[in-house]
Amino acid sequence: MSEYQYYEFQAIDRPLTAREMGELRSYSSRARITATSFVNEYSWGDFKGNADAWMEKYFDAFLYLANWGMHIVKLRLPARLLDLETAEHYCRESAAVREKDGKIILTFESEAEGGDGWVEGEGELSSLISVRSELARGDLRALYLGWLLCAQNGELDDEEIEPPVPAGLGQLSASLSDFAEFLRIDTDLIDAAAVVSPPLIEAEPKP
Repeated sequence: MSEYQYYEFQAIDRPLTAREMGELRSYSSRARITATSFVNEYSWGDFKGNADAWMEKYFDAFLYLANWGMHIVKLRLPARLLDLETAEHYCRESAAVREKDGKIILTFESEAEGGDGWVEGEGELSSLISVRSELARGDLRALYLGWLLCAQNGELDDEEIEPPVPAGLGQLSASLSDFAEFLRIDTDLIDAAAVVSPPLIEAEPKP
């Protein structure tokens, strides 16, 4: 089976400048680069940039997948929209959080032994991008799904206190459902948590 890796970065809050696009081009002559994105696929060779550094400097969302089973999603939000201490209640290893220059950067990782066989990354990030908007509105369901991923991977201590269960786990949006599927979170875990999750009440949007 040949190697396949897919990298996609998205800038949401502001477009990249011409200078920044030039900086990104220096890392790859083959990548598709626009004012809002960097996309590249590798069947040989490897990515020459640093995803964490690029999230700090350029981008608000990142998706990586490889056919040997690795899936990664990174999301960046202003710290005023997501409190670091709140996010830390839900994060361990497979779901991690850090703050840099007034930005909160979340990383979610899932790895499947044996790989996924034939995979393609095109369109995957587009289906997940709304998760960032939901987090920005104070919807913590993505963080709780990350905590379930940590639990699934055996990263929690026996005496560890479960973080608050957000409303609406039984009413996942399309993007959250895709997010859970991409990270391979066991649906039985989600269903069990949904039993104690109150219904989601849609609030009027604020100005």
